[in-house]
Amino acid sequence: MEMKIVVLFLFFVFNAKGVAQCEIKNRVQADGSMIYYFEPTAFYTTKSKSLKINIVTDKEHYFVALQPTPFPDKKEGKKIKDDLIILLADNKTYKLAHYDTQYRRNDSIMQVLYLIDDKDLDAFSNYEAVSADINMQGTEFVRSYNFKLHKNAIVEQLKCFLKKEEN
Repeated sequence: MEMKIVVLFLFFVFNAKGVAQCEIKNRVQADGSMIYYFEPTAFYTTKSKSLKINIVTDKEHYFVALQPTPFPDKKEGKKIKDDLIILLADNKTYKLAHYDTQYRRNDSIMQVLYLIDDKDLDAFSNYEAVSADINMQGTEFVRSYNFKLHKNAIVEQLKCFLKKEEN
């Protein structure tokens, strides 16, 4: 009897964790289009800088959204136009095209969107992120991050979106 309770408890714990990982949120953009996203996850944190990352989609394209801290003021931040260079665990570097730089919540958050090329979706769905280089116009030249935290968050989030599309 006790064993059944333990098994049942473990089933619920792991099942709840799986559901929580696929908690997709949505928001209507200013142009009326709907975007779907996950809460940003910390990939890198030190006393001087941090980087949160999440996947955003319009159901047609997939984007890696970066939230670096500290970030430049809006005038300087809007100059960020370079591509993101990201190294995955398959030891290959990928170049993601800059899509948009946004300031949200009364400019207290800066988010930079980079488009994942359709041909690279499979790699991003299977290999965790190792590091990224971002040209932070107006602050310093290139900001490099060697990820220490939640390196598989991109994989998990993409799998949730892609699984949801199949259904």
